[in-house]
Amino acid sequence: MGDHKEQPLRVGAAVRRRRRALELTLAVVAERSGLSVPFLSQVENERARPSRPSLERIADALGTTAVELLAAADPACSVDVLRADDEEVAPGDARVRALVRGHHQLHAMEFIGDHDGGRESQHRNDELMYVVDGAVEVEAEGRAYRLGRGDALYLSGGVRHRWRATEPETRVVVVAVADHIEAVENPSGRR
Repeated sequence: MGDHKEQPLRVGAAVRRRRRALELTLAVVAERSGLSVPFLSQVENERARPSRPSLERIADALGTTAVELLAAADPACSVDVLRADDEEVAPGDARVRALVRGHHQLHAMEFIGDHDGGRESQHRNDELMYVVDGAVEVEAEGRAYRLGRGDALYLSGGVRHRWRATEPETRVVVVAVADHIEAVENPSGRR
């Protein structure tokens, strides 16, 4: 299943994310890079692929490097199958497996075993925890929650939390909006 690694990268999304994070307009990037606004727009919308020299000019205008933009690029493939025995990491009492490979807008992990997230964490974006099997205790914003098989817990971005498995061989799936994604307000003013 390594086919996804041979796919071309979509660097336009990385360019757009970086530009928006810096709160720059296409016109400012065009002026700094010496490239046209229409060309930059086509790059961001994946309708044009910049040459290496053009990508370096764009990167300079965004205060980064072409290598960094390529590292943040999304694979062009839209389907990737991860088999049950693929890419398990951290063997031992607790095992962790990435369910989404690569650099994407969605981050998902499966935790199996005696996970004890003793240290408190806080993520930039929203997160969903689903208990596939077993049970967990979650402490979030000073409250304790007990979750069993089939239960789910939603945490909005910025909520401080920690969790631990309370039964052996507990399986938990955590799905989150990736940290490199900037959450935007919707028209109602809520995230």
